Amino acid sequence: MKGILVVAHGSRAKETEAVMETVLAMAKAKLPGCVIECAFMEFSDRTVEKGVAALVAQGVTDIKFVPYFLFMGNHLKLDIPEMIAECTEQFPGISITLGEVLGADERLADALVDRIKG
Repeated sequence: MKGILVVAHGSRAKETEAVMETVLAMAKAKLPGCVIECAFMEFSDRTVEKGVAALVAQGVTDIKFVPYFLFMGNHLKLDIPEMIAECTEQFPGISITLGEVLGADERLADALVDRIKG
């Protein structure tokens, strides 16, 4: 079974986790039946390892890490691939792949224009 782990940076400001939960709920509503969890790289007890474990506990064997990042920086080039390798070792038989960053996307430009006009 396939599952998604949305991976965000994390913040010392705990209200950011509530925002992520809201975004996740919106995504789940648009993807009924899709198993989606989220994790944070820093400043949270909702670690990548715990996110993978939660998906595995639901029967997921094929996990796609979807980075909730705008750019392909060092976290995506170095840290997340390292985390994937560690999780693959910890959970043998589980396939983990890395998806694309949000990047330059017309829908993000539309959201920016909306904020500018608002």
